[in-house]
Amino acid sequence: MPRRTATMLASTLILIALLCAGVFIKVPYSEMSPGPTVNTLGEHDGEPVLQISGHKTYPATGHLNMTTVRVTSADYNMNLVEAVYGWLAHDNKVVPHDTLYPDGKTEEQSTQENAEEFSQSQESAKVAALKELGIPVKSWVIVSTVLKGSPAEGRLHAGDVIKAVDGTAVKAPEDVAKLVTEHKPGEKAVFTIVPAKEQAAAEKENRTATGTKDVTITTAKSDDGGTQRAIVGISAGTDHTFPFTIDIKLADVGGPSAGLMFSLGIVDKLTPGNLTGGKFVAGTGTIEDNGKVGPIGGIEMKTVGARQKGAEYFLTPKDNCAAAAKDTPSGLTLVKVDTIDDALNALKDIKSGNTAALPKCSAKG
Repeated sequence: MPRRTATMLASTLILIALLCAGVFIKVPYSEMSPGPTVNTLGEHDGEPVLQISGHKTYPATGHLNMTTVRVTSADYNMNLVEAVYGWLAHDNKVVPHDTLYPDGKTEEQSTQENAEEFSQSQESAKVAALKELGIPVKSWVIVSTVLKGSPAEGRLHAGDVIKAVDGTAVKAPEDVAKLVTEHKPGEKAVFTIVPAKEQAAAEKENRTATGTKDVTITTAKSDDGGTQRAIVGISAGTDHTFPFTIDIKLADVGGPSAGLMFSLGIVDKLTPGNLTGGKFVAGTGTIEDNGKVGPIGGIEMKTVGARQKGAEYFLTPKDNCAAAAKDTPSGLTLVKVDTIDDALNALKDIKSGNTAALPKCSAKG
């Protein structure tokens, strides 16, 4: 056999051996890649994404697309070949497994957390949209979760409405922690609540909940390693009653990052005309009840996915602008937004064609 042929054969066999070894060598990494985008003004799986009843709606054309990121599951172990391919692929991103799944988080835990965040983002999207339109929304502070083994276990329950702590009215979730930490660990805090069952019955009967009761809880010491502050072991959140029904029909999507685009879709459907002028706009960002837009993860994959779908403009949270601008897909304009008002003003400029006035992202933010 000629030396050259033998060398090529040996090299090929070595390469095959390395590839085979790479398939079996597991590495502690996960992969992110562009996921599907969904038009909040359109349909998904044969039904409208936004379904509104009990209030006049208007037809809306164009696109206000939410964007997603695909990630390998918590239970999936990448091999070396997949990791190298992911590192080389322009539109994918390989990150340490713990970045996506810290503290050994399982797939089940991740799915549950994403579902809860998605549900909360829908609530906040509705509130932000209706507040923007001047439509009243009733809100109250509730017990979101009760930690197992905490002083509050068995005393407070998820869904209980917190009216006051130690006689001081509670108006926002952060008020609860503030009032509890005025105590020293071991002291008693008195929660005035409407039990979850009473609140649910009142909502069903369209009446104001009554039947408050006081629950006294002995505080414990925080174990976070910082100052010895008093805790009872709950997290507080906000619940709402809407004046009409707004349903967001979108399964298999998790996390809070679609909040902004849901809000804009709701505003578009509740107002005459259309916000985009028929243009293809995509975007991302969390949304708070007050309309504040927050940053999200995987911005580079979301811009790629949006452009592949046909988007011309991408509404980008202010704090994601610098990262997104480092590698903007050709033909996509990144528009910086910090509030729902910023987004609506940008849509006015896009609709009118006054794109020179758009606040665009740059590498500096």
